[in-house]
Amino acid sequence: MTQKLIVIGAGMATGRMLETLVEAEADYYITLINGEARGNYNRIMLSPVLSGDKTYNEIVTHDDEWYKLYKIKTRFGCFVQNIDRENQTVTTDTGEVLAYDKLVFGTGSNPFMIPLPGHDLEGVIAYRDLEDTQRMMDLGPAHKCVVIGGGLLGLEAAAGMAARGVDVTVVHIMGHLMERQLDEAAGYLLRKALVDKGITVKCTANSKEILGKDGHVKALLLDDGTELACDLLVMAVGIRPNVKLAQDAGLAVGKGIHVDDQMVTSDANVLAVGECVEHDGAIFGLVAPLYDQAKVAAQTLMGQQAQFVQKELSTKLKVTGCDLFSAGDFADGEGREDIVFRDPARGVYRRLVIENNVVKGAVMYGDTADSNWFFGLIRDKLDISDMRDTLIFGPAYQGGTPLDPLAAVAALPRDAEICGCNGICKGQIEDAIAAGATDLGAVRLTTKASGSCGTCTGLVEQVLAVTLGDEFVIPAVAAVCGCTAMTHEDVRRMIKSQRLISMPAVWQECGWKTSCGCHVCRPALNFYLLADWPLEYQDDPQSRFINERKHANIQKDGTFSVVPRMWGGITTPDELRAIADAADKYAVPTVKVTGGQRIDLLGVKGEDLPDIWADLNAAGMVSGHAYSKGLRTVKTCVGTDHCRFGTQDSTGLGIKLEKELWGSWTPHKLKLGVSGCPRNCAEATCKDIGVICVDSGYQVSIGGAAGMDVRETELMVQVATEEEAIEVIKAVTQLYRENAKYLDRIYKWMGKVGLDWIKERVETEGPALVERFELSQSIYRKDPWADHVQTKADRYRPLANLSLEAAE
Repeated sequence: MTQKLIVIGAGMATGRMLETLVEAEADYYITLINGEARGNYNRIMLSPVLSGDKTYNEIVTHDDEWYKLYKIKTRFGCFVQNIDRENQTVTTDTGEVLAYDKLVFGTGSNPFMIPLPGHDLEGVIAYRDLEDTQRMMDLGPAHKCVVIGGGLLGLEAAAGMAARGVDVTVVHIMGHLMERQLDEAAGYLLRKALVDKGITVKCTANSKEILGKDGHVKALLLDDGTELACDLLVMAVGIRPNVKLAQDAGLAVGKGIHVDDQMVTSDANVLAVGECVEHDGAIFGLVAPLYDQAKVAAQTLMGQQAQFVQKELSTKLKVTGCDLFSAGDFADGEGREDIVFRDPARGVYRRLVIENNVVKGAVMYGDTADSNWFFGLIRDKLDISDMRDTLIFGPAYQGGTPLDPLAAVAALPRDAEICGCNGICKGQIEDAIAAGATDLGAVRLTTKASGSCGTCTGLVEQVLAVTLGDEFVIPAVAAVCGCTAMTHEDVRRMIKSQRLISMPAVWQECGWKTSCGCHVCRPALNFYLLADWPLEYQDDPQSRFINERKHANIQKDGTFSVVPRMWGGITTPDELRAIADAADKYAVPTVKVTGGQRIDLLGVKGEDLPDIWADLNAAGMVSGHAYSKGLRTVKTCVGTDHCRFGTQDSTGLGIKLEKELWGSWTPHKLKLGVSGCPRNCAEATCKDIGVICVDSGYQVSIGGAAGMDVRETELMVQVATEEEAIEVIKAVTQLYRENAKYLDRIYKWMGKVGLDWIKERVETEGPALVERFELSQSIYRKDPWADHVQTKADRYRPLANLSLEAAE
């Protein structure tokens, strides 16, 4: 006979339990009640939603269609008011009375709010659910936020808001951040990384009072008298199991709802899972044990034998792009020794705590690739006497010499944990591979390994490689084209090291399969030679795409788009008259304002191009390079010229930058923005290079995009003067020119080399980079429209090199 199951709470634990039940076709009518107006979603991915890397829809684990498919009745935005255990009924706040045979508590936890004076002011929130996340997302640039709490949750909140341009200060009562997971040295490195991202961090800071005005928070007062102004205050100081409903129902409750090894409460018909649970005196906050509980609860409900066992836990985290790992007990103690490895240049730190030749604890920062192996040593209490000298370097160095990189993975036992979020061990992945999951996507679908935070993706691929051998190839960097097996990086390295200054030299030395390249590699080689040897190499127009050769964007009907440059988005009546006259004279069908603050003349006939250029040149207008792999625009707001919020002359700086950078060839198109204040009207934070003007100077950030990929810039440096900002931007542009793969935007290049590497190179080699950039500009900064008008060259005979047309 089918039984009735009511589940209270749509958290990650109950979500996993429901999955297990429906996959096993358990004989239950299921009703899911949730106080939030939505179903199960991945709460640990709220921080990417906050930072803009993901949307809420992307972190939903079970949508409405899923509940309908498995005939699960839902009551979302609904609260349980009363539980009658004797009659086995649940009463909701709508007055509905629901009968059950089995009841599962998944009520989770409540955020702890420090009872400071003013804690009930409007604008004081926790960081717990989607509503809290939305409050932080709504804050926006030019606002201030204080986060109380330097643990994982608080730092994720701070990083997410900082990425959106909010001025964030983290207040932490302890001496270093994340003191439960990190030792002091690793905490220092994390703090340094956060400060580099523009976040203010105050440790050993005690909050005294929350100050308000007209019922809304305005500042946090510290006990030393410091006032930290804020428009929003986020408390992220811990959680407490949500036990009130269970307590009111008469269940046994301590710190959490008491459960046995089968996840059964003091009532045989009531189970509990997740953060609301207390098992053998322990409560739980990490997702791995919650998933173990969910599996055990599902098996118990199906009448199967199951037992929840607390395991040694490790913490592998990625906070604001910083890899962290900790496991075991790393506190100082009598008879304990430390092995420490530091590489300040790479920001890598490792510390092992040894007692009686057994690893008791480990802390890693910056490079956590070997964390699973170290965790296995701690969990299994292995004797490390024989590898003491090389232990800190990881599994690949045991035996005296480095091993094949996959050897360490091959040596892991089947019960070695690979995916901490989902509790997936190596053996489960091997079993999935044996059953036919032969690529990453299939393994993820079958086991959920790498499907939550994604930090174990590389390790899962290595297990695939070890298990399948030659049948599996970890994706490699692609060759430049079919003419060669060499990568872009290989070719560029050879061009520099062997001083190759012509295409034939490259084809010869690199062993090209064809004698003169193809439409894919020729533009790349032309750019590399141009950027590396501006004095020795001469640009080859026939190795450029059609738009670059015709100095206008070809349209689908064969006509062209002509975009004259408007420096920093500023124009004059004379320029506007010239554009209007040209539009009339050449019967331009469409005149459009672009997103880059310029005017686009669409539908110009190819044979009219030299003449329309000549007319625009006569009015003092030059090419806007809207077709180029080079500088396109510098978008600006009006800044201090007209805006009451402007802090600096953003328009003037934008014009200066555009006049310095125009005509420069780069690996891909280059777009800049300069906003006169943090309100960011020029959208500088989604450009390749952006400048936000503030009272104290100029914040230069890089790596944004607003095309097929949408990315927000990351702060590179703050400088005090326009001149410094211009020099930094020239330097980073030249570094990008000299090192990036052709057709990689800055954000893709930055993803490969890292922001820290870029900052270090710009800081140490800035003047030399600027000198090389200016040398190149002295040769190539000229107007191609004017050249064609003056020489009357290439009067648009039939297009040459049509193979490049297809590649545009």
